[in-house]
Amino acid sequence: MISKTATSPSPGNLLDELQSTLAHGTVARRVETLRRVTDLFINGAVDYSDEQVGLFDDVFQCLIDHIETSAKMLLANRLAPIDTAPPLTIRALAFDDVIEVAGPVLSQSMRLDDKTLIENARSKSQAHLMAISTRKTLSGAVTDVLVQRGNDQVIQSTVNNPGAEFTERGFTRLVSRAEGDDNLTACIGMRPVPRHLYLKLLAKASDTVRQRLEAANPQQAAEVPNVVKEATLRARSATSDITKNTEIAHALIKSLYEHGRLDESELASFADAGKFDEVNASIAALANVPVAIAENMMIESRAEGVMILAKVAGLSWSTVRTIIRMRDELSGGEPTDLGACKDTYERLRPSTAQQVLRFHRMQQNVPAA
Repeated sequence: MISKTATSPSPGNLLDELQSTLAHGTVARRVETLRRVTDLFINGAVDYSDEQVGLFDDVFQCLIDHIETSAKMLLANRLAPIDTAPPLTIRALAFDDVIEVAGPVLSQSMRLDDKTLIENARSKSQAHLMAISTRKTLSGAVTDVLVQRGNDQVIQSTVNNPGAEFTERGFTRLVSRAEGDDNLTACIGMRPVPRHLYLKLLAKASDTVRQRLEAANPQQAAEVPNVVKEATLRARSATSDITKNTEIAHALIKSLYEHGRLDESELASFADAGKFDEVNASIAALANVPVAIAENMMIESRAEGVMILAKVAGLSWSTVRTIIRMRDELSGGEPTDLGACKDTYERLRPSTAQQVLRFHRMQQNVPAA
């Protein structure tokens, strides 16, 4: 039985009343029945078994197909905060076209898993995406869709959500979207952005960030240039700690190299898996250059820097091609002309590559590794 007290209706009586209401009742009677069923559920929600919740699910779904929008809005607001709310009812409310019905559920209900949220975000309106963006926690899989489909308001809301996680693909899209948007740039810069993307963000936005810092902290305006300068130096330092993942990646490559286990095959595997930090540190080690030098060459918009490093490291074209494809995937830009790159790489002499590398070292005043 659903009822927990003698005064509550039994399941049989509840279903009989529901059938009568749907067959002969007025709109007002249907709404009153919905209110009573909702009260009954909320009063005992903590203790109901899955079977009992399932019965409520059946009752709610029969009712919400025959009630006005205002009643569905009230139901959504009452069920959204309840972790044990009937799952099929919650799903039906979440996919309602009226955002006043879907919004409370999308923003609060723990009954919606990532698969459902992703399906909703891929098919519903920007208002639905906005509601999802305000949830207490968001996985990287969900934010990927929000960043891909969302308008400027959805993007800003998602980035400002402290419980939102982002994949590298998501951060790549965000960095591209942030160009020319001071507010978004500043918000992204406060997150643990992957190192290569952080460098791109900083290279394009350091002046903008400085101006925003000065406006936000006029009493510390004199210190702002030093803060920006320090951030830039940290970003270009081989030992900087932009993210914990970068630090771990560099330590892993150092260990592999010192134990003689770092080779072209290992580097190619990292590139195939899209692991930029590991690829960057590996090619730096194999080319005998500081990580900072390799990094600056790896993030250049054109692929020449990659080919210079690869030629010095003695890599085959197949590995170079994998690295270039990884860069294209992470940057989200236009695909590189691999045919032209192959011709250039095969013509490039190791001695020429070494000369260009020495030029890069001279430019940055970094000694050989």
